[in-house]
Amino acid sequence: MPEKPTVNCMKCKFFYITWDKFFPYGCKAMRFKSKNMPYIEVAQISGQPCLDYQNKQAEVLK
Repeated sequence: MPEKPTVNCMKCKFFYITWDKFFPYGCKAMRFKSKNMPYIEVAQISGQPCLDYQNKQAEVLK
């Protein structure tokens, strides 16, 4: 059974939606756009979960 992702891009402060219909998801921390959610791309390429993930709710609480 596949492991659940430890990060959720939608809750990350670096995640954004682009205007590019071919690459709709972006990561400001790693400076790339993708067809898939960024955490998927990072896991496929590096074999590790995203290390730049920062919860955007933590910013609000400060």
